[in-house]
Amino acid sequence: MNQTSRSSTDPETQPASVAAFDLRRLTRDFLDDPYPTYRALRDHAPVHRLPDGSYFLTRYDDLVTVYRDAKTWSSDKTVDFKPNFGDSLLYEHHTTSLVFNDPPIHTRVRKLLAPTFTPRALAALQPRIEALVDRLLDGAERRGTIDLIGDFAAAIPVQLIGDLLGIPQDEREPLRQWSLDILGALEPVLAREKFEAGVGSVRDFKAYLSDLVARRQREHSGDDAEILSKLVAGSELASDVGEGGERLSELELLHNCIFLLNAGHETTTNLIGNAVDLLLRHPGALADLAAHPDCIDSAVEEFLRMESSNQLGNRRAAVDTDIGGIVIPAGTYVHLGIGAANRDPAQFPDPDRLDIRRTPNRHLAFGGGIHTCAGNSLARMEAKVAIGKLVARFTSIEPAGTPVRGGRARFRGFLHYPVAVRRS
Repeated sequence: MNQTSRSSTDPETQPASVAAFDLRRLTRDFLDDPYPTYRALRDHAPVHRLPDGSYFLTRYDDLVTVYRDAKTWSSDKTVDFKPNFGDSLLYEHHTTSLVFNDPPIHTRVRKLLAPTFTPRALAALQPRIEALVDRLLDGAERRGTIDLIGDFAAAIPVQLIGDLLGIPQDEREPLRQWSLDILGALEPVLAREKFEAGVGSVRDFKAYLSDLVARRQREHSGDDAEILSKLVAGSELASDVGEGGERLSELELLHNCIFLLNAGHETTTNLIGNAVDLLLRHPGALADLAAHPDCIDSAVEEFLRMESSNQLGNRRAAVDTDIGGIVIPAGTYVHLGIGAANRDPAQFPDPDRLDIRRTPNRHLAFGGGIHTCAGNSLARMEAKVAIGKLVARFTSIEPAGTPVRGGRARFRGFLHYPVAVRRS
């Protein structure tokens, strides 16, 4: 047996912390700072077998191999989500949405969404984002203190996705909590109260969207540029179905609207919150970015790499295969350590150092292959506008209390982060 295979599978060759690593038994220390554990796994067990027979991958090249081969590595979760979700609405949602499906469902939905994320469409959205960020920063300047998450980072994507889905302003209050509940159910260990909260939020969100679509059709209202209008037009609900091509069912329509809010909210909120946290912990980088605002593009890529919003992905082997010299039988589940791969020194020199000018920076924060996040360009644009304007406006940005992390393994971010801002 070669050294790679032995070190990846034999506990006798591994430090105790690595041999004992189990996604179902994570500590608070890990949730606060997973990177030392990721480093140990990468060094001693880069293809680590977990007690349930699945594998945890931490090397950049191994993740790229999986992402590039969608035929070998399936995203379908109809088998994997059954133990946690049973026949619940959470199961219905997560096995119907874009991200947890293979072609042809994945291809059909992504094709309908593609026009929303073209460079031309994004350019049309940018003034709206800039105006929203300016309004939020005006409020921050008046108060002097804000919750970086609730008052800023989360408000931006919720408002924007609310606009794109055509959700009336006075009906948006539940959106963030629905998103947190539904995505919180994807954690490796699902407590009963989290399961029930997730089911309730899918139920409420689905009922709300059914009513919104009915109102839209009844009143013949809506903007053709809205995502909801595009999805309705590509669904069985459209009055003119026409010939050729598959249509979304009503169920697919509703669940992919839910997915769009969840994905857009979670990715962007965490990106902005994590980015500002990095700058506050690295005041030299904050001063550098304030003095050189033209670095915002490369800075956002570095924030995405160092503190990836989405830390974990999953695939199932559709056929017998191997990864990193380890034989993987068909049906085996693998966990993709995105946060670990994005700090792999084989790909990123001095990976634990924040470098807002790092290039190249081919991180995997948005996944890869056919499942690369469809809204990655929108998330990047929101972050550039939000972080760039925040740093440009205030000469002083400081913590004003103890931040509260989300306490999740899959999605890394904060629930609350009080900051004080001052403009000289």
